[in-house]
Amino acid sequence: MPIMLEQAQLISKVLVLDEEPDCSLRIKAFCDNNNLVCLRAQSENVMAVLKSNVDLGAIFLSEGYRDNSAEGLSFARQIHEVRPELPIFLRRKGSDSVDDLAELDKRTITQAYTITSIDKLAPVIKASIFCLVYPNGLVRGITEITKAALESQFKGVDVSTEAPYIVRDRIIYGELFTLIPLESNWCRGYMMLQTQEQPLIRFVEMEKTHIATGGANFRYINHVLGEVTNLVWGSFKNRFVSCEPIEGSQSQVPIIVNHLHHYISFGSEDPQLCFKYTLTDQQGDAPSLVLYQRFVFNLSWSPDKFKENEALVEDLFDSGELELF
Repeated sequence: MPIMLEQAQLISKVLVLDEEPDCSLRIKAFCDNNNLVCLRAQSENVMAVLKSNVDLGAIFLSEGYRDNSAEGLSFARQIHEVRPELPIFLRRKGSDSVDDLAELDKRTITQAYTITSIDKLAPVIKASIFCLVYPNGLVRGITEITKAALESQFKGVDVSTEAPYIVRDRIIYGELFTLIPLESNWCRGYMMLQTQEQPLIRFVEMEKTHIATGGANFRYINHVLGEVTNLVWGSFKNRFVSCEPIEGSQSQVPIIVNHLHHYISFGSEDPQLCFKYTLTDQQGDAPSLVLYQRFVFNLSWSPDKFKENEALVEDLFDSGELELF
């Protein structure tokens, strides 16, 4: 009998660019019902937000944004140029079709909708953002092993986590990131940790790590993040990867990094699983350190084969290690 896979309930952040109050409320209600978290931005700040490190899953854009339908479509083209990996859902007043739009706009818009037909977006959201199933045991376990790794490498800090979420963008956060491959019979891809350099240097200077204060330069802080990456990777293997030989071909794709635009591509259109960790100094003397952790299973993904390597409760009963009383 096949094992039922418990799917993790994840969220995704979307940027809503719609200035009509009634429509905005309806969009908010739709997003709440579909595991989407709405973000807003002033119209003059939208492009700056899109060029920043904000993790997003999609854009909800009104065709009449800024009270001009032509400008709304022009804005969609600008958004697509800056963040081409993000789906754009265009709210129109008369039709939820794009047949009357220019070919360039048809290629830019993922799906058009009217406010009365917004529920038709639900399957599109699922296909474009939540298209990969992530086992709950994997998501929960990643948080546990990463938090343990951070707590072992930092002193006098509290480690807090936010709800895991899905992103479609390819933006790199901060100046420092590590990348390590993950390979098993149920997944092949990469784990990435990202953070800013100066807060990490400050943690070293404040003796919040195991590095001597005199080692607070970029070469030494690289070691801190590298050690956390190794610890998480080792725990990931011990908990989720069996000792069975890996089946199938070991194909690879190029990884492209553009430092100028803080951009990384793994050659896949699949969304990524993202975790955010905040390290706070218990004494309040050092600024908080934020780390983002991303998983991209761009080479192979078979969640139906996923299993944890921990002993099952039945095995503990059979061995006498656990008993009822």
